[in-house]
Amino acid sequence: MGRPARSRSPATVPPPPTTELRSTNISFRSRKIVKTPPGKPLTTAAVAPPLTEPAPLLPVLPALSSPGAIAAALSHLQAADPLLSAVIASTEPPTFAASPSLPAFHSLARSILYQQLATAAADAIYARFLELLPAAVSDGVTPAAVLALATADLRTIGVSGRKASYLHDLATRFAAGELSDSAVAAMDESALLAELTKVKGVGEWTVHMFMIFSLQRPDVLPCGDLGVRKGVQELYNLKTLPKPEEMAALCERWRPYRSVGAWYMWRLMESKGAAAKKKKKGNASS
Repeated sequence: MGRPARSRSPATVPPPPTTELRSTNISFRSRKIVKTPPGKPLTTAAVAPPLTEPAPLLPVLPALSSPGAIAAALSHLQAADPLLSAVIASTEPPTFAASPSLPAFHSLARSILYQQLATAAADAIYARFLELLPAAVSDGVTPAAVLALATADLRTIGVSGRKASYLHDLATRFAAGELSDSAVAAMDESALLAELTKVKGVGEWTVHMFMIFSLQRPDVLPCGDLGVRKGVQELYNLKTLPKPEEMAALCERWRPYRSVGAWYMWRLMESKGAAAKKKKKGNASS
């Protein structure tokens, strides 16, 4: 938006020309001109905005690993979305570890290592990464231990130079106290996105996966995940792949269990892919 135009001062009107008064029998008495102060602008009483009811706060739901959490999620989703209900009925329910398996720093470091790699390759690099770290403590993946690794050390196990810089930036922020396991666990979704995406190599998708599978938050919708978007397209028989803003509107009915709804979209696309492979294999053998 451009800067507002400045109001132009009105053009100055020149005073009328003075005329010289000749001496006449009529005497002129000077008049005192009294200037009146400019009138104060009229003010209107401030009108208070109408009172509105504050939006009700959604209850803080327990982690998906909590007893009864998955059952409550499935009950809600089946009642809220008949199409999703059919997918739920034909798919095994999700399971989450009884407690978050890794501290926040370890989990985020692992996420960076797994980025853009096939699962088998990522598993091998992650195993070699753990071997580089001290095994004397229960969790050797600490900021100090990662900072002690040179980029050359990480490259020897298959970590790219760019990913090495990502790991070092993450470790630096945790070591400096900008982030901590306890602070991360206490943040809501908007705060997590704002803070974690400051780390090099950590984007919205990584934060969403971290929230679902490490923090086990029940109401996260990874709008940018291709698998979830394809699942929503398949579920609702859409002609085109839904955009993130369309995803948010379509999946609003899943709230407050959008994480579980997203999980079923991944399973939906897996089952579709498996059916397509089976059909192709059958056609090839016939």
